[in-house]
Amino acid sequence: MKIVDVVCSKARTGFFFDDQRAIKKGAVADGAAYFGETVTPGFKSVRQAGEAISVMLILEDGQIAWGDCAAVQYSGAGGRDPLFLAEDFIPIIEKYIKPELVGKEADSFKGLCEMLENIQVDGKRLHTAIRYGVSQAILDAVAKSSKRLMCEVVADEYGTTVSEEPIPVFTQSGDNRYDNADKMILKGAAVMPHALINNVKLKLGEKGELLKEYVQWLSQRVQKLRNDENYMPVFHIDVYGTIGAIFGVDNYPAMADYLAELEEAAKPFHLRIEGPMDAEEREKQMLCLKGLREEVDRRGINVELVADEWCNTLEDVKYFADNKAGHMAQIKTPDLGGINNIVEAVLYCKEKGFGAYQGGTCNETDRSAQVCVNCAMATKPDQILAKPGMGVDEGYMIVYNEMERILALRKARK
Repeated sequence: MKIVDVVCSKARTGFFFDDQRAIKKGAVADGAAYFGETVTPGFKSVRQAGEAISVMLILEDGQIAWGDCAAVQYSGAGGRDPLFLAEDFIPIIEKYIKPELVGKEADSFKGLCEMLENIQVDGKRLHTAIRYGVSQAILDAVAKSSKRLMCEVVADEYGTTVSEEPIPVFTQSGDNRYDNADKMILKGAAVMPHALINNVKLKLGEKGELLKEYVQWLSQRVQKLRNDENYMPVFHIDVYGTIGAIFGVDNYPAMADYLAELEEAAKPFHLRIEGPMDAEEREKQMLCLKGLREEVDRRGINVELVADEWCNTLEDVKYFADNKAGHMAQIKTPDLGGINNIVEAVLYCKEKGFGAYQGGTCNETDRSAQVCVNCAMATKPDQILAKPGMGVDEGYMIVYNEMERILALRKARK
């Protein structure tokens, strides 16, 4: 089945682009907006509407396969590609990618993605968001051409089996970390709440006291609202480097002392802490996460550390996994470029005995979330992110429903 045309349209994402550096430097939240000077190149304001590009591949029988090019909320930070604006990048897709895809047989997900990954413009690889969205469309095209589910294409080409069980879904609250936690508990989310702890003074506390109080509240709230004592969600909290900011990025004993306090506050629930420090560059970040993980493990502190900042590409994920920099990597889906890299990252982490969290960003679309679910069902990561958005209901619905459709369709075939 040949690809006969490539059509692009502007799209909105489920959240915003935020200038992370400006927020860390004290930009002031005012309602849904932020006020302050921008720091990251490309930003015209600290918070901007999220943009995406829908890429539609027209097949010769008239079927339409599509994917969405999207970039993370904190674009341009932590070693990531720059701000992704639709009007800047639609011409790139039409000029450099469309000629490569039109006339090609939609018969190999891996083969077409490899071609996509090798396209260069002015000596540089295509923006990660472009590779992300176009590879989604490629997977859909191969699936439609062969009358398979997208997860079945991935499993067939990578020698895996499609999961017969749901993958644990991780929901994120945004700043509405109390009311949204209630939603998560009522919906039975397996992993929660993210909590967006990205400010020392307002959210972590100068001595970590605010986060500790929140974790205690969260434990009590689950026990109060749950209908079944067997419901034991994992607490996964992203602290955006703020723990390292108050104790020192390589002060492992002090950070471990604090993590032990959080472990106690979370009981009887298991705790994961994402991004405990931000060392501002990849090598030091790896060494700091490795050092803290060794200290935590040596002392028997039952808190998992999750790599995020500076662990962006497939090569980064492998590097952090090889060095056991933390206990788990967030495979931040838009940052890896082609979704073939997401598949390989999950499989590599599993091979190395390193936790695989197939994540992403609130700043994606319904389509990218659905395609990511198919990748997860074929590779079985430890957890997947409910996305897009920060409202819980919508992202959880999109991811949960796609997963259940896959399970039901495969069961019906049997």
